[in-house]
Amino acid sequence: MSTRTSRARARLSHQPPPPEREDGARPSSVVVPLPLPFAAAIVFVAAGAVLVLEILSVRLLAPYVGLTLETTTSIIGAVLLGIAVGAALGGWVADKTNPRRLVIGLLIGGGLLALLTVPIVRWLGPSAREGGTAGALEVTFAALVPVAAVLSAVSPTVARWQLRDLRASGTTIGVLSGWATAGALVGTFGTGFVLVPLLAVSTSVLAVAILLVLSGIALGAYTLLLRARGIAAAVLSTAALGVLGPALHNPCDAETSYHCVRVEEVSEGPPSGRFLLLDGQYNSYVNLEDPSDLGPFRYTRWIAEAVERLGGPKSPLDAVFVGGGGFTLPRWLAAKRPGSHSNVLEVDGGLVEFDRRHLGLRTSPELRATVGDARLTMRREPTHSADFVVGDAFTGLAIPWQLTTIEWLREVRRVLKPGGLYALNIIDLRPLALLRAESATLLRVFKNLRLVTPAGEDGRPAGDNAILFASNGPLPPRHGAPVAEASVFDRAAIVRLVAGARPLTDDYAPVDQLETR
Repeated sequence: MSTRTSRARARLSHQPPPPEREDGARPSSVVVPLPLPFAAAIVFVAAGAVLVLEILSVRLLAPYVGLTLETTTSIIGAVLLGIAVGAALGGWVADKTNPRRLVIGLLIGGGLLALLTVPIVRWLGPSAREGGTAGALEVTFAALVPVAAVLSAVSPTVARWQLRDLRASGTTIGVLSGWATAGALVGTFGTGFVLVPLLAVSTSVLAVAILLVLSGIALGAYTLLLRARGIAAAVLSTAALGVLGPALHNPCDAETSYHCVRVEEVSEGPPSGRFLLLDGQYNSYVNLEDPSDLGPFRYTRWIAEAVERLGGPKSPLDAVFVGGGGFTLPRWLAAKRPGSHSNVLEVDGGLVEFDRRHLGLRTSPELRATVGDARLTMRREPTHSADFVVGDAFTGLAIPWQLTTIEWLREVRRVLKPGGLYALNIIDLRPLALLRAESATLLRVFKNLRLVTPAGEDGRPAGDNAILFASNGPLPPRHGAPVAEASVFDRAAIVRLVAGARPLTDDYAPVDQLETR
């Protein structure tokens, strides 16, 4: 007997003897089960890694295809497909080969495939941005199905490794299934509450991949099935792929819990001008030296024009801004109406900190930032406390549906002073299904409504940015047409526009399907 074989048998000698055949002889080749803690740890790590990668993929894909319902659905569908394929094929292959060697290969292979998720997304992401839903499906399935399939093959293979007595098969499979589910739970909560807030997404993916590869190497060393040459190959492959991801272009200056954030200098305009990009989309303009400069975005000037006609020419105003971005309008209000009080409801605390570090944001009692979902933080605003509320939480790639419904608008109405103004920035293209639905929703809550947006040759809204002004009092008077070649549609025109549109409620708000990008 070789020294290598004797060590392996001694290490596993505490296991019960292999079963005898019906003729009383022992089988010539027996796969000795792992100690239960080892088997449980393997399925725990593999299942947890699948869920970690699933959640991290939301952040990886956001700069290219946005945080939409379609994106989330694509990610969940890709992972479920991988799980189904991996579970079926993994069990089939485990019945036809040595499950010990197979598990080692699956762990190391799963780790290497995990390292490829970042390069795949960054390779295919730019083309996916132009491909709509089909593009999102392509990049999602390419990045997630292979790794989910390989890692999901681990559990049935470990079960095959452990099974020695059919009378205990239910117990064995149930215990392993329980530990796999526990791993998935830890991966889910750990990613959302620990990894995403603390680490860059690419760093988290790298950590998961290294854990998988090290698990495979450790198992191979424990069972004496992985030689030094195999260990070296696994380590070198991990190092090579680990360098590949960071070497590719990263579209983010910073990654927050919600956004890929980047700042660009303005090519034409003041040297102190900056553009803020969220998930690859131009979101805000900020002049670091002149907060009264609203820059090239027309919709901010449309809102500012209406706000300038509220109250006296220089009287301070009380405002609530839903969505921070670069805090362009709150800073403009502070410069134009000294003594005004603004509260900015921003879900992304990391973005607020980014604005402080890179865009010169200075919060104060007059300009506050409240971090949290606006559906919750708005409840803290006193009744009849705001002269106006600005809804600017939408982007071209993401719409917080909970800020579109009748229930939300009633909360806005509660916070507004009698006759106060609500200004909502919305982005939609023809056939304008989202704009029509949101307009119908506003008409259910507010008496007066006005739409400011570019018009087409037919005189109807052409699409792009649109500002809906709503109030239960008189709307601010207009002195001529709004700036930047926009057209104005009064309440009667809006009523004609929304004919047949269904208002949005908390029970019915398919905004991702309604919006035309």
